[in-house]
Amino acid sequence: MSEAARRIDTFVQEHLDRYIAETIRLCAQPSVSARGEGIAACADMVAAMLAAHGLQVRTIATPGNPVIVGHADGKSPRTLLCYNHYDVQPPEPLELWTSPPFEPTLRDGALYARGVADDKGELVSRLAAIDAVRAAHGGALPCGVTVVVEGEEEVGSPHIAQFVRQNLGLLQSQGAIWEVGGPDPDGRPVIALGFRGILSVELAVQVMSGDAHSGSAHILPNAAWRLLWALATLKDPDERIRIPHFYENALPPTDRDRQILDEMPVHEELLRREHGLRAFCRGAKGKELNHAVFEPTCNICGITAGYQGPGTKTVIPARASAKVDFRLVPGQEPDEILAGLRAHLDREGYGDVVVTRLGAMSPAKTPADDPFVMLTARTGDEVYGRPTLLDPLEGGSSPSYAFSGPLGGIPVVLAGVGYWGSRAHAPDEHIRLDDFRQGIRHVARILEGFAEL
Repeated sequence: MSEAARRIDTFVQEHLDRYIAETIRLCAQPSVSARGEGIAACADMVAAMLAAHGLQVRTIATPGNPVIVGHADGKSPRTLLCYNHYDVQPPEPLELWTSPPFEPTLRDGALYARGVADDKGELVSRLAAIDAVRAAHGGALPCGVTVVVEGEEEVGSPHIAQFVRQNLGLLQSQGAIWEVGGPDPDGRPVIALGFRGILSVELAVQVMSGDAHSGSAHILPNAAWRLLWALATLKDPDERIRIPHFYENALPPTDRDRQILDEMPVHEELLRREHGLRAFCRGAKGKELNHAVFEPTCNICGITAGYQGPGTKTVIPARASAKVDFRLVPGQEPDEILAGLRAHLDREGYGDVVVTRLGAMSPAKTPADDPFVMLTARTGDEVYGRPTLLDPLEGGSSPSYAFSGPLGGIPVVLAGVGYWGSRAHAPDEHIRLDDFRQGIRHVARILEGFAEL
């Protein structure tokens, strides 16, 4: 271990309580973008935090929530970008929280609060890493740092791509650390190298002016059945999506991707226990579970029609709707999938089904042999004392595409403070304090080595 790394570790250990307290203050401020709760106050708090950590701060308005950008120069002309977001998911159902979601609580070596894992604890950890590297280098940074904190990630980042295009000069960088990361169930750090894209839509159909008595079901159409029949055309029972040309541009995993997926552990039994499963889709098992991430999906998130309260109400629903999302692999673009969906429904005789686009993100992926990936893996080995695992593609989606392409194809890696059981988006969201400490140490080492790439 280098002398600078020793100084970083000493600083982190001596000041850890300060950063935990800072995370508690930030998590106590609600910032639910889905309903605009506390957004302005949280944006102001984040701007003040970045300034307090020695960054030059700009709050930039968008058609939605503001983006906060902080920057500090370094000795090297190279700049590392850190992406985070200050908005959080709605906390409901509240009754399933052990402690109130916006009253951060320490218990059993963990910090519980809405947004602590996704993404406020991650943000504070990056600021702590900047402080630690400065302390280890006599107040200077080896390279420049730009911290971008948006306020709409949890509603699909609808304005972030436009923001990047309008601020390319401000955001120029040679690599980015993305919002989340942490160890797997065996304690090994995981570096995800990409995200699937997403297209979220609502399908809706109205067959009458209002609900009717079900005694007339022999002559009156039912919107729920109409919608279900339309949905049934989208996918076969074997999970194969039936929209023509849907797979046409989908890129298969590279040979290197397949090698990485084969080397990744399979936590099959853990997944079965966590989700109460009898079987996985398509009967997948073993290494197939890893490779399945390169299969695009069509998922029904929810269906609404008619009466769903207690007891019986014998009606024929006049209107029905469903929320549907498609997870997309490299090569697929949301606009093309949306056009294909519309054409498919029309061809199948469901021109009356209205398709409303709710949100979209393109897929993005960084090559496994990029020097920035190798730096992140090497420093992960050192911090965690375990071999770092590479993950070629995350099942979820994130707006890394909005930065990586417009900024010249910069590599994007994940390194953070969460873990597989952090319950992000769910009640009792939390981070383990030791993961918080390790995440700070890891990002600090990445920041220290980035100038030499």
